[in-house]
Amino acid sequence: MFVLELAAVALVLFVVGVIRDSRSFSNAVFLGLGLALGALGFAERLADTPGRAARLLILALLLLMILGPLLTAGYLVMNGITVTRREGVRPATLLSLLAGLAIFAVIALDVAADRAGSVKLTLATAVTTLVFGYVSFLLVSYVIYAFLYSRMAVDDDADFVVVLGSGLKGGTRVTPLLASRLQRGRQVYGAIVARTLAARETAGPLLIVSGGKGSDEHLTEAEAMARYLTDRGFPPGRLIREDRSRTTEENLAFSKAIMDQARPGSRCVIVTSSFHAFRAAIIARRLGVNGHVTGAPTAAYYWPTAILREFAAVFVSYKLVNFGICALIVALPLAYAAFRGIV
Repeated sequence: MFVLELAAVALVLFVVGVIRDSRSFSNAVFLGLGLALGALGFAERLADTPGRAARLLILALLLLMILGPLLTAGYLVMNGITVTRREGVRPATLLSLLAGLAIFAVIALDVAADRAGSVKLTLATAVTTLVFGYVSFLLVSYVIYAFLYSRMAVDDDADFVVVLGSGLKGGTRVTPLLASRLQRGRQVYGAIVARTLAARETAGPLLIVSGGKGSDEHLTEAEAMARYLTDRGFPPGRLIREDRSRTTEENLAFSKAIMDQARPGSRCVIVTSSFHAFRAAIIARRLGVNGHVTGAPTAAYYWPTAILREFAAVFVSYKLVNFGICALIVALPLAYAAFRGIV
């Protein structure tokens, strides 16, 4: 029961965190803790419950624990092969393949350590598994909350819609991924306009297209985005081009400067791809941008690789905490083993 109480506390902290600011990474951590502790508490109660149904549920949980990592690894490897075939071989497209192979490697290491009977190998395996478990817990928590966050309702009372850019095809043309963001941005803009007209307000929203010029691009992403929208009937007078940014941080910082100058104290809705929404929200919170993020649809085959890249960026952005915890996970078992004379 104590475990279930801890799960309840973690979920309460999660709800409080979402109410206070849904863009905080701590929300993902508390949600993950609540779900993990809740599952553990549920398993404990099942173990104490007599009857065939309880035994079958426990068996199902054990099978899930055993087969889950194997199935996940297999899926990631197959997805990685699909992504590299469609997108080409480069570091960004290899993430899901490498993640799947890493899971297989840790499983193989556990099996080898169990059969070898080597104390040193067992210790190394335990440390590796603990570090891998910590990173996996954060990843699963991030994925679950990122999925939830990207589907939260957007503010239809905002003053600006900010569409974040991405690379251009051939250096001049909007890619399908960027087109999806622009279409989503236009939908959000239309909803805000409808509310503004219903309220009979004179000042309608403005749409900011944000993106500078990359080294392989012949015009700025903002210009390509603006042309895409105006060619499809969007009113040019309601568009603002932010054409200096190269990164998400710059997208948001430069767009914030535009909004602060045009309408101080304004609110915005930020539009990006669904896999990028939560990380963009974390950055927006850090920069003091008064707005939430909504995600545009992304091709299903590309989502695992993209979300792994997003998680890696968030993990590194909290490097002091995360690398510190990983260092403790490594150091404490080694120190204990040295103290006991095991190594």
